[in-house]
Amino acid sequence: LKEWAELDPEDRPYGHFVPRKFANLRSVGAYEHSVKERFERCLDLYLCPRAMKRRLNIDPESLVPQLPRASDLRPFPTTKCVQYVVPGRTEGVMVRCLAISPDGQFLASGGEDGVVRLWEVQTGRLVRSWDLMEVVGTGSTAGGDGEEKEDEENEDESETKKLPIASLEWNPNRSHHVLLAAIGKCAIVISTGTGGLDDSEVTDALLSAASSCKNGGNMAPESRAAKAVTWTSLRKKSSAATTTQTTTPVSAYGGKAGPIALLRTHRADVSSVKWHRKGDYFVTVSPKAGAAAVLIHQLSKAASQQPFGKSKGGEAQLACFHPHKPFLFVATKENVRVYHLVKQAMVKRLLSGCRHISSLDVHTSGDHVIVGSLDRRLVWFDLDLASTPYKTLKYHERALRSVGFHPRYPLMASASDDGSIHVFHSMVYSDLMRNPLIVPVKVLRAHSVVNKSLGALSMVFHPTQPWLFSAGADGNIHLFQDL
Repeated sequence: LKEWAELDPEDRPYGHFVPRKFANLRSVGAYEHSVKERFERCLDLYLCPRAMKRRLNIDPESLVPQLPRASDLRPFPTTKCVQYVVPGRTEGVMVRCLAISPDGQFLASGGEDGVVRLWEVQTGRLVRSWDLMEVVGTGSTAGGDGEEKEDEENEDESETKKLPIASLEWNPNRSHHVLLAAIGKCAIVISTGTGGLDDSEVTDALLSAASSCKNGGNMAPESRAAKAVTWTSLRKKSSAATTTQTTTPVSAYGGKAGPIALLRTHRADVSSVKWHRKGDYFVTVSPKAGAAAVLIHQLSKAASQQPFGKSKGGEAQLACFHPHKPFLFVATKENVRVYHLVKQAMVKRLLSGCRHISSLDVHTSGDHVIVGSLDRRLVWFDLDLASTPYKTLKYHERALRSVGFHPRYPLMASASDDGSIHVFHSMVYSDLMRNPLIVPVKVLRAHSVVNKSLGALSMVFHPTQPWLFSAGADGNIHLFQDL
């Protein structure tokens, strides 16, 4: 006991407890140190977080990836250089869509007034303009018996209310000088007349079937596509006044110019058109048309086909072709579905996490897809990586209206209703082990916001230069160059 008393309470085998011998169990009393030991135990638990811990001294800035400076990533568009103005007009008309020719010499714009205008890029001169409202009214008389009644009922409405150009695309083939415009329930094929001697012959050969088509196109009468769309030639219906004003080619060897053919869908308005990279096939999207929302057309044969028999996954909003493989991207409000056209099966479904997809573009390599949405998100997909987004960017304050890759330079841009256009450096490496490099480099304050809701509605890159064209609800079209 003497040695036990000399030890510290912490070093004693049983603390303050000293074994004792009792005569019987009734003589065993309560432990006298129970309250004190319970208090010390609670005190240890209370003070245990205050024990010394070894902390790592790491600089927070060292954890942030080192991005290159914007000046090292040139060239990219920085300065507004050219503005395209309609002569003799004080108030601007809302410009909804833009399209650039493959050689970069001409720019086409589609307005809220239903007019497609052709501009010269370098000078800003208005070269041609085609009022497609007149074309839609002309082509309405060539529909079927069931369509004539609807067209007659809609004639009065169309006269009072102008239909906007919903989508505009230039043929990506350099030898095909053809525009494709969507207005109302129609998709109109326009020959621009900007080609040389050889290109004009190739273009005329491409348009020969469409300019002379009869009976609604070269399709089987009982096919699904024949019930969904009708081809109409416009060459014989152009009046003499229209011929002298709008069908004169821009080039001396331009050949045919002006609207050539009209495709009229029977169910809903056409919201989007896209060309295949070879310039013969194109796809149209009518979100309210159900199973016939997505239609694929062949211009050289004036024929159409309906790839889907049922509407799956919601209303189709956008569609575009893969640049190299027989794939078709179809975007609904929330997802993007990838279909194999040869196997006629869905390959992949991309989960965007967005509420409403508004724009879609595919990288020239075909392995990357960007999606813009009305809830301010820019979503980047790596098709080789996963079905979920690789990056989700939220730089804009309002809805995104247009996104796109540059066909030659590592550039990407997004246009929003806040009136600004964000330009990104987007380098995609051939090494599959390296992730794409995405760096924001410039914010272009391009357009003013109209009615507190609409700003920059469309943007498109120049095919060969690091330039960017933008169009907005304020009616202005700008060219930004790298100065």
